[in-house]
Amino acid sequence: MGRVTETIDALAGLVAGGGVVVLSGAGLSTESGIPDYRGPSGAARRHSPMTYQTFTGDPLARRRYWARSHLGWRMIARAAPNDGHRAVTRLQDAGLVDGIITQNVDGLHTAAGSGGVVELHGRLDEVVCLDCGNRTSREELDRRLREANPDFDAAVGAVNPDGDVDLADEQVAGFRTVDCAFCGTGMLKPDVVFFGETVPADRVSRCFAMVGAARVLLVLGSSLTVMSGRRFVLRAAKLGIPVVIANQGPTRGDGYAALTVDAPLGRLLPALADRVAAAAPTGPVGAGAVPAAVTPAAL
Repeated sequence: MGRVTETIDALAGLVAGGGVVVLSGAGLSTESGIPDYRGPSGAARRHSPMTYQTFTGDPLARRRYWARSHLGWRMIARAAPNDGHRAVTRLQDAGLVDGIITQNVDGLHTAAGSGGVVELHGRLDEVVCLDCGNRTSREELDRRLREANPDFDAAVGAVNPDGDVDLADEQVAGFRTVDCAFCGTGMLKPDVVFFGETVPADRVSRCFAMVGAARVLLVLGSSLTVMSGRRFVLRAAKLGIPVVIANQGPTRGDGYAALTVDAPLGRLLPALADRVAAAAPTGPVGAGAVPAAVTPAAL
């Protein structure tokens, strides 16, 4: 138990003073049944993630995407916040978390009750027309796709982190896509950032401003493999803002962290919330006051 206590004490010492900005990744949602590509529950997939250029330029690839995503959405829509999401909300309600940046597109932070969440890569439950810009709910699109494909009943395996499933080409054959119901002809796309697509500049600027005003940057469940999320760790380190990383497995940001913790977030974060909610704010704690790393503990 000594190692567990040391872990929670170290985290509490950095978080209890408030001013925390959370940066979350797919590892926070694995306990909600949504796999992570790179973590312990990583999903092995047979096809590469869809790129924006392929989606917009290849009608057959677009049909494959929507067939896969149509089935995957049913599983994403059923996913519920886990104890880790709820613990982040508790920290926010206690006035310790000032902002949340998430790389996830599942909407589970908001579903858990957190407010002011910046969804860096968008949300799967929203759809945008690339021609007229009209936005609709994914539920509405799901209804239209079901009506257009009443006999589509391909077997569903595991859902991928970006909300689709693996299907053979013969299972996709005959699937019918639909156009924008508002303008009548527009190409529909989930309102998420595809590979090859740029995150809106104003969204990135907002995230940089949040990080710049933080006392601590708390990274949860991200391997920080891609620059889209790692850039905020680099900015915090450059500004001298302590970085805390809680993730199962190593990350590309570990060298910048004042503290790293390798543990299941669904157990670590509730324990942290219990500790800091019961204690008065302790004020800022320097990075030298905590161990540089806490490796897998029996949490």
